[in-house]
Amino acid sequence: MTKCKNCGHRFEGNYCNHCGQAAKTGRINLMFLWEDIHHGILHYDKGITYSIKQLFLKPGYAIRDYIRGKRVGHFRPISLVIVLATIYALIYHLTDVNLITSDNNASIKIYNYVIEHYYWFIIATIPLFGLSTFIAFRDHNYNFPEYIIFESFKASQRLIIHTLFLSVIFFAHNSDFTRFSINILFVIDISLITWTNIQFFSRLTVFNSILKSILSYIIWLLLVFIVAVGIVLVLNIDI
Repeated sequence: MTKCKNCGHRFEGNYCNHCGQAAKTGRINLMFLWEDIHHGILHYDKGITYSIKQLFLKPGYAIRDYIRGKRVGHFRPISLVIVLATIYALIYHLTDVNLITSDNNASIKIYNYVIEHYYWFIIATIPLFGLSTFIAFRDHNYNFPEYIIFESFKASQRLIIHTLFLSVIFFAHNSDFTRFSINILFVIDISLITWTNIQFFSRLTVFNSILKSILSYIIWLLLVFIVAVGIVLVLNIDI
């Protein structure tokens, strides 16, 4: 007899006859990540609305349950972030929203480039977020691929919020409001990251979770800076 990791029902065979989950839901590893990417490119299934709902009701708990094996009903996380990034990109280019500031110094140019290509940036930096969280919360028994899944769900949260803000900025047609909105989005991003971490790492006190979340974000910024500098030097980009 197998005990279902999703609903707790005991059954025989390859799938739970109560909820349909597979009997084998092994630990997330590199093979799992590859299958998730492959599935995201070639297939789509149900579960987007369920996953999005969970990400804004109880994000940390839902992601932790997913990593531990409770996966029925969810859209695969890497597939989800790819779909949401595509939707963001389509809306951004179809509405031609102007998110660019008028400053011309090098740091602002880089910042503007990130804002303009946010949908690529957020996907590309998921491994860096995974590494920074892995380092900051290293005392917990999760491997790096599991942190990739964790950060993929969190990236989906931010993409949804940024997509909603695109329509607001589009109708506002005001550069000052655009700058204000981008600053608000930054605060919302940090708040979502911290809130999700507090729930996911519920063994820690709220204070410790906040401190480690700040540490994780600082590490992420350093990693992004190092990678960005490396790309500029290797490709000899003029900024």
